[in-house]
Amino acid sequence: MGTWRGLRTAFILGSLVMILLIIVYWDDIGGLRLDQLQDPKHKSSSTSRSYSRFTSRTQISSSSTVNTTTSRTTLVPEEGGGAGDEHEEEGRRSKQIQKKEETREDKEEESSHNTVREREQEMRKRRITDTCSGREGVEFPGRTRAFEQIPNRELDHLIVDDKHRIIYCYVPKVACTNWKRVMVVLSQSLISPSSGKPYTDPEAVPPDLVHNSSIHLTFAKFWRHYGSLSRHLMELKLQHYTKFLFVRDPFVRLISAFRNKFGRPNEDFYRQFGSVMMRRYGNVSESLPETAAEAFAAGIRPTFQQFISYLLDPVTERESIFNEHWRQVYRLCHPCQVKYDFIGRLETLETDAEHLLKFLEVDDIVHFPSGARNRTATSWERDWFSKIPMRMRRELYQLYEPDFRLFGYPKPDSVLLQ
Repeated sequence: MGTWRGLRTAFILGSLVMILLIIVYWDDIGGLRLDQLQDPKHKSSSTSRSYSRFTSRTQISSSSTVNTTTSRTTLVPEEGGGAGDEHEEEGRRSKQIQKKEETREDKEEESSHNTVREREQEMRKRRITDTCSGREGVEFPGRTRAFEQIPNRELDHLIVDDKHRIIYCYVPKVACTNWKRVMVVLSQSLISPSSGKPYTDPEAVPPDLVHNSSIHLTFAKFWRHYGSLSRHLMELKLQHYTKFLFVRDPFVRLISAFRNKFGRPNEDFYRQFGSVMMRRYGNVSESLPETAAEAFAAGIRPTFQQFISYLLDPVTERESIFNEHWRQVYRLCHPCQVKYDFIGRLETLETDAEHLLKFLEVDDIVHFPSGARNRTATSWERDWFSKIPMRMRRELYQLYEPDFRLFGYPKPDSVLLQ
């Protein structure tokens, strides 16, 4: 009897303990849905909804990064953030977007400009091809000859840079000083006395040194270096190297050459050309001063008309092929035999130079020197030719017509039709 009572008492106490446990843990048990245990698909659907919410948050977060109309601070509030922080964040993002937009517009504009320049280059090259083929109806010496027929002495203006695989044909009075400086830097052919290393800045290269022919490797020097292989090497380099030249309105180039060589004392040009011009075409009865300085001090100097007479005189042509400063470009650079990849113009020097350096892929290591431009302009032609007889003007145009036609310069009607 006592045993039975003890068991009943234990049962009652155990039941009370269970009731207390149920009461204590009721929230946790009540939060568990029995249908979740019974439906095996619930786990995947729940996971799907969780992934959906995660994806949604990710998309919103990504969208807020790209779209400035959605502020990240509204999705994930930062501690201590307020309306001022939100406006500051929006402003910052707005500036970033604006900067990106400006960069995009700049790239589009640059791409558009490059397209225009490329088309212009194609037109310039096509014009040379048409003129050299005879389709333009212009005849001139050497138009149909082969490259092998060009004498070595006439190849002295083709400067070669083997390091960057570039060939430049320089034309005097067409920014050739600065382009020679660029070639010196690229080929590392001249040592700076201050650093003991090759020049790296074109503007630091002295202009008097840059015209020293000994520092440039030209086609005319190939025979001395390579002997019988020289012509073969020239053809290989012409085939594989990038070739360029710069040109200028032919009559303006003549005016510039006269101003530079005879408009101020120049001893070499006075003795070799100026004194000859004055004796032949100036009706000079007395002896001329021996030096340019003396002649200029006495007011004795060649006139532009004497210069033109010298150019038109058949005797001059028999004596030489013209000094390089007034020799025709087709005789300096042989555009009918050398297929140039880039033809620049002095009239568009800055833009053409920038485009060329990028085209050559050297714009990161060299720049085109900035400097004073030659003041001789096309608008000056009428004044300079005002005292030249019309017959001489037309003969002069015939002499330089190949350059006008090859490089697309219009016929100077202001000079020829007065």
